[in-house]
Amino acid sequence: MIRSILLSAFLMASETIFSQNLKTVSYQDGSQKLNGLVTSNAGKKLPGVLVLPAWKGIDDEAKNAALELEKQGYVAFVADIYGEGNIPTDNDSAAKTAGYYKKNYEAYQKRISLALEQLKKNGAISSKIAVIGYCFGGTGALESARGSLPVVGVVSIHGSIGKDQTRKNNPISTKILVENPADDKGVTPEDYNNLIKEMNDGKADWQIITYANSKHTFTDPKSADYNEVMAKRAWNHTLMFLKEILK
Repeated sequence: MIRSILLSAFLMASETIFSQNLKTVSYQDGSQKLNGLVTSNAGKKLPGVLVLPAWKGIDDEAKNAALELEKQGYVAFVADIYGEGNIPTDNDSAAKTAGYYKKNYEAYQKRISLALEQLKKNGAISSKIAVIGYCFGGTGALESARGSLPVVGVVSIHGSIGKDQTRKNNPISTKILVENPADDKGVTPEDYNNLIKEMNDGKADWQIITYANSKHTFTDPKSADYNEVMAKRAWNHTLMFLKEILK
């Protein structure tokens, strides 16, 4: 009972912090309204980081990442990939919706591009922008590199790293960091090896860090997979990478 009360209080406090420090930004993809979030330092000329959320849309992990990035001196924008009226309500609908964008990767790349434009409009220096993504968003981070979107680096955090092998491996100029949980059942050895081949074929600047004793959503405090030690290490690796490429 006490634990439930404390958790509720924590969640209420978190929502208050989010509402005070993250501003909703509405934008369009044709007739589809999208609602992203930008940090309170919007308008300042600073390096920018686009945050791509997991498969249920904008969540606390994405919001927290944006707030932490603001503390590090970045303008951060949390992208809305699905759009108003299309936010999944459960795992089944999330799998279906995320699966659509994984298959129709050009549509995914377009939604990421639109979010990048909003990040620039909110002050991010166009030559100093990176993308980080969690889970489905980690797939989007890799799609940003595959699509040659105008970013200097991407971080895929427990993302789905495989792609349709009928797709050609193209040159990749974007620097890539993949943060891979060792016990992620969604990543097969074939996916892992194909990604390395893809990055080598593209002559990319890449690295993969694998985190021991970690399942798929190891960075999310609300997940049963959460590994506090490895999550902190992964975040520190993210910050080190961003500092190198953006500052």
